[in-house]
Amino acid sequence: MNASILITGSLGGVGAQLVDSFAGAGWKVIGVDRAPHAKPGGKDAYIEADIGAFAGRPADLAAFASEVRGKCGDAPLRALINNAAVQHLGRLDCLEPAAIIETMNVNVTAPMLLVREFLPELEANKGVIINIGSVHAEATKPEFSAYATSKAALHGLTRALAVDLGPRVRVVTLAPAAVNTPMMKAGFEGNDAALKALKGVHPAGRIGEPEEIAKIALFLASDDASFLTGATLYADGGILSRLHDPA
Repeated sequence: MNASILITGSLGGVGAQLVDSFAGAGWKVIGVDRAPHAKPGGKDAYIEADIGAFAGRPADLAAFASEVRGKCGDAPLRALINNAAVQHLGRLDCLEPAAIIETMNVNVTAPMLLVREFLPELEANKGVIINIGSVHAEATKPEFSAYATSKAALHGLTRALAVDLGPRVRVVTLAPAAVNTPMMKAGFEGNDAALKALKGVHPAGRIGEPEEIAKIALFLASDDASFLTGATLYADGGILSRLHDPA
């Protein structure tokens, strides 16, 4: 496939799998994250950048966009996956304002700015924007107010852009529940009982795997999903369908 895809948050558990899966499907992948790449020189291109800072630094956004276009080369940009996210936990009265601002800048504002910046290419190539949302946009729990609000906004952005951009570019949300990533497992280190309970509360009887999320993203980016826009696809193992009433 002679087409490029830009994937933010490309070093995380889901992001790294997105990179591998799209590269394996023949896409030219340009990953971006704010940490140095541990394995430079692979089959994917990589840009180290803090997309959360773009809101206050338009010159940085312009330089980043120029670098992305240079790495695309003769493979036109056809897809953007807004996967990068930060998750600051804590009840609202305990969250520092800086944590709230960073959450919104990375999880909401950066996707808007990236869509705005790369819209000409995406439109010219009949492209697609995939926003990686979360079940927290619909059902959440204590200490997730910043993250849940940002994901609800991202889901709303998908609907708004689908209407705003019309037939020019498709826009969809892929919203997972718990996924088996190193970050998720680190949160349950030393608490196997809690992890088992988390798996059991999903009607599927388990949590998701990064490979499953990537496969759905591949479908959403394909022509097979050409009539999907403004939609949110929940890869949630059935958890949003379950009413959990403690006995």
